[in-house]
Formats: sequence, structure tokens, C-alpha cells
Amino acid sequence: MSLSKQRRLDIISALRRGTVPKSSLDAFAVGLDHFHDAIDQEFTDVKSGRSVFKAVRGEYGCGKTFFARWMAEQAKRKGFATSEVQISETETPLYRLEKVYRRINERLATSDTPDGAFRNVIDSWFFTLEQDLLAEGAIKESDESMLVSKTNELMEQRLASLGENSQTFSLALRGYRKAQSENALATADGIAAWLSGQPNVAAAAKRFAGIKGDIDHFGALTCLQGVLTILRDSGYSGLLLVLDEVETVQRMRSDVREKSLNALRQLIDEIDGGRFPGLYLLITGTTAFYEGPQGIKRLEPLAQRLHVDFQTDARFDNPRAPQIRLPAFDQERLVAVGVRIRDIYAAHADAPDRIRELCDDQYVGDLANAVAGKLGGQVGIAPRVFLKKLVSDVLDRIDQFSDFNPREHYALTIDESELTAVERQAASADHVDDIELEL
Repeated sequence: MSLSKQRRLDIISALRRGTVPKSSLDAFAVGLDHFHDAIDQEFTDVKSGRSVFKAVRGEYGCGKTFFARWMAEQAKRKGFATSEVQISETETPLYRLEKVYRRINERLATSDTPDGAFRNVIDSWFFTLEQDLLAEGAIKESDESMLVSKTNELMEQRLASLGENSQTFSLALRGYRKAQSENALATADGIAAWLSGQPNVAAAAKRFAGIKGDIDHFGALTCLQGVLTILRDSGYSGLLLVLDEVETVQRMRSDVREKSLNALRQLIDEIDGGRFPGLYLLITGTTAFYEGPQGIKRLEPLAQRLHVDFQTDARFDNPRAPQIRLPAFDQERLVAVGVRIRDIYAAHADAPDRIRELCDDQYVGDLANAVAGKLGGQVGIAPRVFLKKLVSDVLDRIDQFSDFNPREHYALTIDESELTAVERQAASADHVDDIELEL
């Protein structure tokens, strides 16, 4: 995969911070090839007007967030819009679908707008409606009032599939269009904020559009339908929506947990019922969320919908199943990723040959072993720390200091302050019995 210098720098900068890069993940993705054909077919199905739900399971460090962003890259190349929402107890609880809807629009991305694309999508849709009307030849572009009126009529025709619940959403869109045509930019901004699910919109903007209150839990689903319709009419293939870290519901109060699990069941049922054509919903969670007593098993209908037999050899996992598991990193895969990152780094370095010589494949493997050893021998949770150390402690120093040799001048150290809770637990194990095993 050919990468520009800027894309290479984006990858390296993210890994230096210990985070997952937002783009160009194909450049160092390892072990995902067997998912490609099934996912490609599912994207094709969604583009044709169907909807798909997929659950991803895996332990910490296996690359769930990486996988979700890798899928987002595939989606954008196929003309999809994408949105990644992290489920959290305070900011985005799963049972508050109005908050989830707001986050969806805040993180909406397209191939030409990496973040915050909601407003651009709305404006693009109205432009498309205008062009469709002008192409019929019955309206002149100079007749602005007639064009606005007919655009509103066409808009309501396109949203008719949403049913009676679409009235408020249509009113807001009509008000937004009118505010723009009257150059009332502050009002248009307020109505756009309301459409995206933002609370505390100025009362004047809502009065202008003839709407009241904020988008609630039930209205959020109708508004999501509206966004999907707008995306389709604007030429997008659909929407890939990622709900990341859904396992956080396990840590919530029992009543909140039950409502969150029921909200997830509701979403799956609505998808199966055909309410959201053009939606690919992907959730990620730990094995404990799918198998443990505080996860989906607390809601029997949800457990039934997501059940997949994982008792067979992982080689024979079905990538078409509603739930798929990501394999944990082993030493070979960890070293392969490190080698790819080393090569990506060298591609924009002043002395690429020196980097490849001093940080050869053998050294990458030695560093991977050392990091895993510091984390209680658990290779599966080592990738984040390993790649951060490889970039910031080794490659950066080779690139900046001509006399630096990692074999002579570098000894791996890992401080507790740079580790996550899971990593600290592994690093603190001083006896084999202290290491938590995946059974």
C-alpha cells in the first residue's frame, strides 16, 4: 500500500501516543484477511438497501478498535459515511438513544470530511434536491422562492417513508432551508444543531422552525432513519455505525444495565425488521460481555440473537455470523506488525537504511519478547505498549542520533503511569498464579 508522507506521519504520531491511528490502517493490518470477503459482501448488501448487524468480541489488546477503524476505511472506499461512538456510563450511555444519536452526528465522517460531516451532508442533500428539480426543466434557477417551495415538497416526499413520526424532522429541515435562504445564519446554525441532536438550542431557532423540545429517546430512532434517507439521496452507499466498548454496560447499576441491554435488543430487532435500510451497525465488546453473568446473558432474547458457537477451532470461525471473534495477538503476529511499522517509519526517515539495519527483524522480535515479558508474558495485551516503545524509544532515537544503537544504549523500562489498568494488572504479576488466563 502506497502512503503519502503525511499519512505515514499520522500513523507514527498516533502510535507514539499509544493510540490507534484514524486512517491508513491497511498499511499495517495483520491477520484480518479472512474477514475481508464476508464484510465486502455485507457492505454490498447494505448498499442495495438492506441493513446488517455485526458483533465483535475479543479481549483487551486484540485490536477491536483497530478492527472497527479498519472497517471504517473499507466503508469509506465504498462510498459509505461512518461514525464511531464510544459507549460510556456518563457521556454516552447505551440506553439513552438520544445521546447516542447526538454522538453519531458529532462523529459523522465521509471520505472528504474526516470528522463533523453532518452539516455538509445536509447541505449536499438540499443541493441534490435542487439539481433534481432543475433537471426537470419546469423551474428556473433564478426563481428562488419557487425553487425553495418545490424543494420542500420534494424533501417531504423523500421522507414520507419515515411515517407520521417524520413530521418534526421535516419541519426542522424546512426551517433550516428557509433560514439559509433568508441568510439568517445564526438561526440556521441553531436548527442544524437541533437536527443533529444537540440539547439547549435557542428557543428562537426552534420557534422559527415550528418545533418544540429536544429529540428524545424515541425520536432519535426516527431521526436516524431521516439521516439514512438523506445519506442515500446524497449519493452515499449507507452508514457504518460503530458502537465501541459496549462492555461498559456491565459496570452500570442493575436498572441502567437492563435498560441498556434492552436498547441494544431494540436496535437489533429494528434492523431485522427493515426499519434502517442502509445501516451497518457494528458493536465491539469483551468476551465477558458476551459470556459473563453481567452481559448479554442477563437479557435472554438478546443472548439468543447474538449466540454463536465458538467451541470449534478458531480456524473455522464463520465470518458471516452475527458475532465474530478477533484472535488475540501471538508472537508472530506482534513481530509482523512491528516490522511493518518499522518499514513505514523508515520510508520518511533521513537514513532509512540505518533504521532497517539497527532495528532489523531480529531486534523487533527481541523487543516484542521483552515487552510481553514485562506484561506477565501476555502477548495478547502487549501491542499498544510494544508499538509505542518501538516508535518513541527506538525508531525516534535512531532517526535523531547518529551514534545511537538500541542494542547498546537502550534498556526497556515500563512505568506504571504509562499503562492502562489491564496492563498494570499484568505487569504487577510476580508469580505465575497471579496471571489471569483466558479460559
